[in-house]
Amino acid sequence: MWTAFSFVAFTLFVAFLSWFKLRNDNLKSRDGYFLGGRSLTGGVIAGSMILTNISTEHLIGMNGSAYKNGMIIIAWEVTSAIALVIAALYFLPIYLKMGLATIPQYLAHRYDESTKTIVSVLLMLSFVLTLLPIVLYTGAINLESIFNVSGLFQVSKGEGIWISVVGIGIIGSVYAILGGLKAVAYSDTLNAIGLVIGGLAVPVFALWEIGDGNVAVGLSQVYHRIPEKFNVIGSEESVLPFSTLFTGLMINQLYFWGMNQTIIQRAFGAKSLAEAQKGLLYTGIFKILIPLIIVLPGVIGFYFFGQEYFAEQDMIYPILVKKVLPASMIGFFAAVVLGAVLSTFNSVLNSASTIFSLDIYKKMIRPSATDLQLVSVGKFSALILAAASIAIAPMVGNAPEGLYQLMQQLNGIFFIPIASVLLAGFFWPKISASGAKAGLVVGLGFYLITTFLLQINLHFIHIWGIEFVLNMLVMYAVSLKFPSKAKLDFPSSHLNLTSWKYAKPLSLVLCLVTVLIYWFLGR
Repeated sequence: MWTAFSFVAFTLFVAFLSWFKLRNDNLKSRDGYFLGGRSLTGGVIAGSMILTNISTEHLIGMNGSAYKNGMIIIAWEVTSAIALVIAALYFLPIYLKMGLATIPQYLAHRYDESTKTIVSVLLMLSFVLTLLPIVLYTGAINLESIFNVSGLFQVSKGEGIWISVVGIGIIGSVYAILGGLKAVAYSDTLNAIGLVIGGLAVPVFALWEIGDGNVAVGLSQVYHRIPEKFNVIGSEESVLPFSTLFTGLMINQLYFWGMNQTIIQRAFGAKSLAEAQKGLLYTGIFKILIPLIIVLPGVIGFYFFGQEYFAEQDMIYPILVKKVLPASMIGFFAAVVLGAVLSTFNSVLNSASTIFSLDIYKKMIRPSATDLQLVSVGKFSALILAAASIAIAPMVGNAPEGLYQLMQQLNGIFFIPIASVLLAGFFWPKISASGAKAGLVVGLGFYLITTFLLQINLHFIHIWGIEFVLNMLVMYAVSLKFPSKAKLDFPSSHLNLTSWKYAKPLSLVLCLVTVLIYWFLGR
């Protein structure tokens, strides 16, 4: 009774407050629908970015990986702070000065229209083949575990997950299609508050139980029972070697936080550069603290259950939630989980529809399209993408190294080639459009062959690093043969481009704290 009530109450509260906040907004213009009217503030940007990033692939996937592998997987989170610093101080001024709505638009101005089109298609494929299906599937696992959907409908567990996938997909589509970016951003911010409260409740209640009413004692007991799980320095044979921080991991982090349309679109909707920088740097603070929610519970799960669930590590988090949370909180927590799923799902749908409408439909199919027509096309494309993702979602189960590791491995197909082209565009003026296209083709081919066809005894993140260097060499060589002849002509916006006065001091603190975490937990 309490579970269902708290679930419905929090879900409806978020929906109503988002509608109330946006009831008078103009969602028929291009900027109004796709960029929130360029009116987002730092707090809203940060809340939306963190909820777009943190979903059930983290709650389930990362906690499952931490349960099996320990805190070495914290690298995925804390190194994000450094990438966010670089994006806030360097990438954002470039983007906002140009008044961009999508990342591919930068490529059109830096290289040419065909480079932009290739990247737009790759981004659409990455959304529908990797991120969206995994988000839906992990969300369905959590809801099935908490509410026993299969028992409710008298079907098998697999069919229960299918039902949950469809339900989440439909609700998420409604948010993204009807409300645009601003609805997504405000609902994300509210759900972010719920995630912090509900997410922290899991380790707090668990440690309270272990320590007989004292959380600090509980944490001390867990540490002294399994100290090896707290070590953040992964060996070369581990699921995430420490050496990957110096090869491909930071390239991936730079792409994800500074060049990924789904994430950076929130900053494109900022009312000023200062607010955009606040949003990214506040997100950096969250990323340093978020392991308390998406890593520590997995370690605590090992304390409770040992190796019992090693064969199905992605089930450990739902099992821990049901074990430690009181019944009155489980419904609220399920609503938070649903909010995290919806946040990532509707954010990706919104970004995908933005790219399709502005970078493909407007440029290649109907250049004369009005703002109203672009919004309509965006809604229709989001609907098609949602349906495709729902169909693919149940196929991603039973990943050998867990769902989070699978998602990162698949993301490498798209992220590293695109990151190579963008970083070359920022820092290497001599790279031509021909060089950029050659880098995309070579990067894609190299990663697919070395990761999925050949049996190479090398961690896939190291392959990212090798691929990045190879892409740069190929782009340089091709650019020497086919140099760029066109003069670069970047547009200019009227946005306030004054930097936030605390941007550099906070950036320094974030970098220092990241180093201290490795120093303290790696001894």
